[in-house]
Parts: sequence; C-alpha cells; structure tokens
Amino acid sequence: MVDYHAANNQPSGGPQTYMEQENDWDRDLLLDPAWEKQQRKTFTAWCNSHLRKAGTQIENIEEDFRDGLKLMLLLEVISGERLPKPERGKMRVHKINNVNKALDFIASKGVKLVSIGAEEIVDGNIKMTLGMIWTIILRFAIQDISVEETSAKEGLLLWCQRKTAPYKNVNVQNFHISWKDGLAFNALIHRHRPDLIDYESLRKDDPVTNLNNAFEVAEKHLDIPKMLDAEDIVGTLRPDEKAIMTYVSCFYHAFSGAQKAETAANRICKVLAVNQENEQMMEDYEKLASNLLEWIRRTIPWLEDRTQQKTVNDMQAKQEDFRDYRTVHKPPKVQEKCQLEISFNTLQTKLRLSNRPAFMPSEGRMVSDINSAWHTLEGAEKGYEEWILSEIRRLERLEHLAEKFHQKAAIHESWTNGKEAMLTQKDYETSTLSEVKALLRKHEAFESDLAAHQDRVEQIAAIAQELNELDYYDSASVNNRCQKICDQWDTLGTLTHSRKDSLERTEKQLESIDELYLEYAKRAAPFNNWMEGAMEDLQDMFIVHNIEEIQGLIAAHEQFKSTLPEANKEREAIQAIQAEVQKIAQSNGIKLSGANPYTTITPRSIDDKWEQAMAMVPQRDKALQGELNKQNSNDTLRATFAKQANVVGGYIQAKMEEIGRISIEMNGTLEDQLTHLREYQQTILFFMPEINTLEGYHQHIQEALIFDNQYTSYTMEHLRVGWEQLLTTIARTINEVENQILTRDAKGISQEQLYEYRASFNHFDKDHTGSLIAEEFKACLISLGYDVENEKQKRSGQMASDDFRALLISTGTSLGDAEFTRIMSIVDPNNSGAVTFQAFIDFMSSETTDKDSADQVIASFKILAGDKNYIMADELRRELPPDQAEYCIARMAPYTGPDGVPGALDYMSFSTALYGESDL
Repeated sequence: MVDYHAANNQPSGGPQTYMEQENDWDRDLLLDPAWEKQQRKTFTAWCNSHLRKAGTQIENIEEDFRDGLKLMLLLEVISGERLPKPERGKMRVHKINNVNKALDFIASKGVKLVSIGAEEIVDGNIKMTLGMIWTIILRFAIQDISVEETSAKEGLLLWCQRKTAPYKNVNVQNFHISWKDGLAFNALIHRHRPDLIDYESLRKDDPVTNLNNAFEVAEKHLDIPKMLDAEDIVGTLRPDEKAIMTYVSCFYHAFSGAQKAETAANRICKVLAVNQENEQMMEDYEKLASNLLEWIRRTIPWLEDRTQQKTVNDMQAKQEDFRDYRTVHKPPKVQEKCQLEISFNTLQTKLRLSNRPAFMPSEGRMVSDINSAWHTLEGAEKGYEEWILSEIRRLERLEHLAEKFHQKAAIHESWTNGKEAMLTQKDYETSTLSEVKALLRKHEAFESDLAAHQDRVEQIAAIAQELNELDYYDSASVNNRCQKICDQWDTLGTLTHSRKDSLERTEKQLESIDELYLEYAKRAAPFNNWMEGAMEDLQDMFIVHNIEEIQGLIAAHEQFKSTLPEANKEREAIQAIQAEVQKIAQSNGIKLSGANPYTTITPRSIDDKWEQAMAMVPQRDKALQGELNKQNSNDTLRATFAKQANVVGGYIQAKMEEIGRISIEMNGTLEDQLTHLREYQQTILFFMPEINTLEGYHQHIQEALIFDNQYTSYTMEHLRVGWEQLLTTIARTINEVENQILTRDAKGISQEQLYEYRASFNHFDKDHTGSLIAEEFKACLISLGYDVENEKQKRSGQMASDDFRALLISTGTSLGDAEFTRIMSIVDPNNSGAVTFQAFIDFMSSETTDKDSADQVIASFKILAGDKNYIMADELRRELPPDQAEYCIARMAPYTGPDGVPGALDYMSFSTALYGESDL
C-alpha cells in the first residue's frame, strides 16, 4: 500500500490545511451504519452527476472504482484535464497502477491524502473509498467556495445562513440537524426560484414531506440528482455532515450563476442610477439656466428703455418700479444664479467621481454665458438708474423754467394790456398845447417804461429757447405764447414810434408842461419797475441740492434786504415830488385835471406795491429758512446713511477676509467644517436686517433727491454687489466642502489623507488665494512623494497598489516635464495657470483609488446576457428593476453583429457611451 501522506512533499501549511481533519480517516474505527448509508447514496449520486457527462455511471461505489478506470474518468470530467493513459489489463497490478495515477493527480492539486492507499481502493474498502471520494468532493466542489474570506466549509455555511435568514423556522447552524426538517432545503430553492416552491404551505412538523418536496423539485427543475432519502435523514439522530455538505454544495453551484447575475445586475443598477441622477441634474440645470437667461433677456430691454416722460411724477413712478425690481424681483434671481453655479459645480464633481465625461451645457447656457448676461443686466441696471435720476433733474429744471416762463409772461401780458389802444388813440388832435406837451412827455415816459421791459421780453424768449433745447413736452404752447409776446412787442415798438412822430409834429404848439409831473414820472417808472422786479425775485422759485447753495440764496436775500432803506428813501423822494405838485397847485390856485399826465403810476400804486414787496420779504425769509431746514435734514440723512453704509461696508469686507481665512485654515472633520460653515452662513444672514435698514435709508435719500454724499465712499450699488458676492462666496465655500465630502466618500479617502492634502496645499498657497500656480502645485506633489516614472509603471500595471501607497508617503522625488504637463492638463483643463483645491483633491483621489469602468459594466452585462455579445429586452426586464430596464432598452442601439437575432440590443456601445469616448 502506498502512503500518500508520506509520498507527497507538501508543506504542512497552505490553502488545504483546513481539510486535514476531514481527510483523517481512522482505519480502525467503523463508520456509523446510518452515516455510511447516507454517504454511499450521496457520493454515488454526486459521482454520477459528473460521470453522466462522459456517458457512464456507477452502481456500487466500492466496486465500480476498484479498477481505477472510472475513477480516472471522474477526475478528468470534474477537473477538465487529461490524466495519464490508463492500463487496460485486468490484473491486480494494473488496477493498482490506475488507482495510483488517480491518487497522484489528486495529490498534484495540493491535497493531503491521509492513510488512503491504492490497494485498499482496489480491495473495495468502503471506508477508504468513501474517504477518497469525500477528499475529491472537498477539493473540486467545496474548496473554492469562499464568503468574506472564510474557509470552504465556513464559507458554504455562511452562504446558507445568508440565503435562509429571511425565512421563518429556519436557523442553519451546522450541516447535520439544521437540515432534518427539510425547511432549509426548501428555503434555498425558494430564495432563488420562488416560482418552484410554495414555502408558506410547508409545516415544520412534517419533515418527510418537506425533504421529498425539496429533493424532487431540485431533481426535476435544477438538475440536482436526489442524493439522500428523506426517511434516512429523519430516522437518524444526527444526519451525516459530509453527505449534507455534498448535497448543499450542489445547490450552491446550481445557484452560482444566479448569484453572478445578481452581482452583475447590482453593478449595472448602480451605474445606471448614477447616470439617471446626473441626467436629472443636467435637465434641472438646463431648465434653470434657460429660465434665468429668459428673465434676463426680458428684463434688459425694460432697463434699456429710455422713453422720456412728461412730468417729474411720471419719472418718480418709474423710479418706484425700479426700486421694486431691485428689492422684490432681482434678489430671487440672485439666489437662482448662485444655486445654478453650485448645481453646476456639484454635477461636475459627481461626473468626475463616477468616471463620466464632464457636462457641457447646451450652447449659450454655460455658467460663463450666464455671468456675461448677468454683467450686461447689471450694466443696463446701472445705466437705467442713472438715466432716471438725470431725467428727474431734467424734468425738475423744465418745470421750474416753465413756471418761470409763465410767471414772467403773465406779468408782461398784464403790462401790455391796453397799450396798443393807448398808442393808437388820437387824443392829441383836440388837446391844448400843454396837453400835447403832456402827452409827449407821457409818451417819453412810456418809451422809458418800454425800454425797461425789454429785458423781460428777452428773458421770456431765452427761457422759451431753453425749454425747446431741453425737449419740454409742452414746447408748442410755450412757443406759441412766446411768439405772441414777441409779435405784440414788435407792434408796440412800431406804434410807439408812430405816436411819438405825431406828438412831436404838434410839440411846437404845446409848451406848457409840468416839470414836476415829468420828474415824478421819470423817477416813478424805474422805481415801479424795480419794485416789480423785486417782487418777481421774491416770488422766484428755487431748487437747491445742498446747504451751500441755500446759504448762497440766503446771503443774496440778505443783501437785497440791505438795499431796502435806500429804496425807501427813493420812494419817499418820489412821493415828495407829488406833494410838491399839490403844494404848488394849492398855492397858485391851479386846478389839477386829475392824474399825472406823464405816467399812470400813482403815488397810491407805488405805496401799494411797496407794501406788497415788504410783505413778501418775510415770506421769502420763511421759504429760504424752510429750504435751509430741508437741506439740514438732507445732510442728516446723508450722515445717517453714511454711518450705516460704513458699518455694512466694513462688515462685508471683514467677512470676505474671514471666509478667505476659513477656507484655508479649516480644522476638524469635513462634516465639522460643513457644520461650522453653515452656522457661519446663518450668522451672515442674520446681518440681513442691517442691509434692509440701509436700503430704507437709501430710499429716503432718493426720495429727498439727494445725489451726493461727502460722508462715505460707499454707494448702495457697491454695497449690494458686495453683499451678493459675500453670500455667493460663503455658498461656494460650503459647496466646496460638500464636494470634498462627496469625493472622500466616493473615492474612499480617509480623513487623515484629506488633512495631509489640505496641509500640503495650504503650505504652498503662500498668498492665500485658494489656488496654486504651476510651480507651487509641482512642489506640493513632490512634498507628497509623487514619483512620475513609478506612477507611469503603476498605471501600466507594473506596480502593485501597496507599492504605490508606500510611494505616496515617501519623500524627495522629482517630476518629469512630460508627465507634469499631462497632470496639468488634468487639473487645469482651461489653461488658467492655477490649480484649485477641488481639482487637486480630484486628481489625488483618482490616482489612489479604484474606478469603475466601461469594461466592468460590459462584463456585468455579459453575465446577464449569458456570455452573448448582445442582450434581449426580456433579459433586461428579468434581471433589472423596471425603471432601469426601460432606461437601458430606450437607449441601447440594435445589435448589428453577425451572431445577432431580431430584437437584439448592443450593450457594449451603450456601456462605453456611459463613460465618454476616452473609454472606447
């Protein structure tokens, strides 16, 4: 007898050591009769399940293997290898040689054969024959079963426990009594083929029915021969473990294909779920981008509309509409723009993490396109606001000029009333000489008065001209009135000249003239004109924009008041002339015919106008003082706005600097950083009432028509932009940390690695810009021990992952120019010259972690397709969830290969398309 335990020079350790106890067949102990019966039936059925592939079988396990021929045939079938040619002789030595060839083959597979010799097999020793068959079963049917790196037996047991865990009354703890009631066998079949077993109808107290049901179903539908009798298992206190293990291993192998299909389906589902989520994010981005761009396109023409309005009220209504746009309509769009950028960055990160091609929005919907459109919008917005303010100023000026025009025109028209009739009358034809002389002097006085009114007519014409130049909406009526005044003025000039000629022709006949009347008239007319001018000035409307301007008007008014005593003396002197006339007339007994023949200005009218002018002085004082108070109030508004603006501006600047430091000096886990940043974001949002307060002050400023502020360099526009940038910056910083968490979780980067990456990045980010230039990035890679040449070997499969891991923590290596150029093309695809921290993390994670690939997805589909190069729609619907199955069917092209059938789908091109052209 040959002792294979001594003949094989196998080391004592190794993959097969777990089988030593199983192979230790004691020659002196007898096998339990019940166990022997079970092993005979089970092992015979197991051998026949393989021998039938070669067209033969055995009837008696200890007799049919004695010549070694069917034993060698069994090993060839189950191993797929050729054994040495058997000896065909019928002598004992020939049989021993054949059995030895079989045992040599078993030993060559690293199996220890303990106490099993060829002579005992040839002699028909049932115990040794069963032991040899068990060794073969262990090596070729059970050894490769491994779940979570356990041994074969433990792996098979763990597989059974996992598959039967959901079933009531099933608790698999071993390979003997746990199987006596038959429920475990039925649970295994139902788990994989629920259509074959009505598990709910089985009863734990009817083991024979349960066992027979499982064995019959397995034989009929799963091609697993019946290896045990239900009565033998139930009638044995402890069923044979090896028989049960052999039988269960057949179930394992029968369902292994389903397991592979399940694994493949799970992998495909995972890939498709990522793709569906990414496509939804792309659709959401496109929709949000389209809506935002459409809103911008609708808004810009409104902001670019420069249709002039007729009145200040109309323009102030436009200003109120613009204020509503600023405070109500635009802020949500600012949030949408920020969310759009965040969604775009998150989507690109997810695409990189899932090894998908980068997302390219449709034409015109890039983030840069939106930023460009937004910049155009803000430019139009700024121009619109400036236009509104300039229009309000222009219309104010126009209304002031129009009021002034109509005031002066009314005064002039009042003065000219009746003048044409006076100049055309023929009273001198029947007058005495003295009366004619009086008429002549009166006419001279009228000419003086006419000359004095020349300035007013010129002012009226100048104002009308200015109103035309400023495009006053009612210029037609102004021009019409001005033309009438000018035409009348020309007529008065002509009539004045004609009357003077007529009077002078009769002057030699008329000598008597009252010098005092003449002197009175000459002095009364200019004084009367001065009073009328003074009253015009006292009633003149004024517009000022600051304290200096109103103080200038007040100073001019005070200067005017200082001339009043002198004017009063002139008034008294004029009244003294009239008094002298009365005195002379009384003293000489002259009867005055009535009014002064040289002027219509009576002493009474002079006194009345003087009293009116004196009454207007305090009214003017009050108006000027009111305007001074208003300007003082405006100055207070300026100071209040400036104080709040300086607070807000300083706050925004400080927070922007703090965010810059936070993004560089982040400590703790990424989750801690994210929580801290979100709390920090809330503290910033709590500052929003201060912004609203400032907006309120700004509204008061605009309503007061204040256009400058010497107390602050901040404008509301600058602070709005700064506040929007602050909110956007903190949101982007939060999004960066969220993307880092996505990267860490998806790539399996440890917290320590992230700390190391962040520390290295911050060390070389000397200017704290949040990015590295090429030389800084190169130094950062070197500090992490990144070796380009070895990295090339790693990518080509020449370096193990553990070697690469050791390489990444080494130091003092250098980067080749060509390899560094390749790396820069990855981390800086736009050639901006700067590498962000996110790009740096993506690169490091892609270099140190595994990636799913198109090849993996193709392999998974190939399993579902049963190794075919195409797959059918029914196969997809059977193996995948309904929504993902339909997703694939809708996107897979028809298969065009030579071995295809109608309705076949091309899963290969579909898989490569998921990863972009680079994976083809």
